Amino acid sequence: MNDDPLLPADEDALWQAVTARDAAQDGAFVFAVHSTGIYCRPSCPARRPHREQVAFYATPQAAEAAGYRPCKRCRPDEDPAAREADLVQRACRLLEEAPDSPPGLAALSRTLGVSASHLQKVFKKHSGVSPRQYAAGLRLQRFKEGVQAGEDVTGALYGAGYGSSSRLYEQARQHLGMTPAAYRRGGQGMHIHYTIVDSPLDRMLAAATQHGLCAVYFGSRDEELEAALRAEYPAAHLQRDGEILKDWVQAILEHLAGSHPQLDLPQDVPASAFRLQVWQALRQIPRGETRTYTQVAEAIGQPAAVRAVAHACAANPVSVVNPCHRVLRRDGELGGYRWGLERKQALLEMEKEKQV
Repeated sequence: MNDDPLLPADEDALWQAVTARDAAQDGAFVFAVHSTGIYCRPSCPARRPHREQVAFYATPQAAEAAGYRPCKRCRPDEDPAAREADLVQRACRLLEEAPDSPPGLAALSRTLGVSASHLQKVFKKHSGVSPRQYAAGLRLQRFKEGVQAGEDVTGALYGAGYGSSSRLYEQARQHLGMTPAAYRRGGQGMHIHYTIVDSPLDRMLAAATQHGLCAVYFGSRDEELEAALRAEYPAAHLQRDGEILKDWVQAILEHLAGSHPQLDLPQDVPASAFRLQVWQALRQIPRGETRTYTQVAEAIGQPAAVRAVAHACAANPVSVVNPCHRVLRRDGELGGYRWGLERKQALLEMEKEKQV
């Protein structure tokens, strides 16, 4: 039966979507149940009625005009985007409420009444990470807060819910850019080589650990650049050595000159998962082009995180390699730049003139 002529004639396909609880069809149509007087989304987790009890409608408004009322479980009268955002928020709360033993994807989806594949897709669409990655980020944040509050590494490790030190060290390499103990001690035990050279943007400092670049700064005086590096890693052993860094420095200088359009250099920086995601998005902006902070937030699937994106750009310690200078305000103004707006403007002009 078809009470709404706006729908396609193939009701078998619509019924198949309903029986499969196909979330991809949410928003395309709703189905109503004669015996209950309720209409639902195709993905509604409620028990399925008999086929002869079902009618299909193109919109919630059409179903309500026919006398049906919206299901309180799947809320088909709500905007799909708002529905997805609410689902993600509820999933986040469940993960935050159990930081020591967060539910897996299957358990999380059962609690929320959706399929695991739909939850994974929607969660990543709205947050930029999977539920598992989000839970890992929460745990790592608890560890960081613990050590910043003065706990020793072992106490903070188990307080954050890690069952073993190996799990923490695996994540720390990716998200902290250093070992947990080194993070707590401001880089103590780390050996950082650096060099300072002339560049088209005044003096340039490049520094690296054994794993990759940890700093690319610009300034007018070597002493100021060295002080900035010392402030970033107050307890690390710093050694000025241009030979070790010469290949990476040469690549950066060639990039500034326009003959090396893509920089793909290893990095080793302390950063949250969100900041790493923002910096990855920056590296996708082609040379000679710009984006707004809003566009970057949309690119990582978090359109509401414009301010957080701006903070991630401002905190970027590896200038040029992570090209935060290519991000502008919505009105076209430069916004901010850690190494001065004159250098940001100069960088943009150089890239347009020497676009390869």
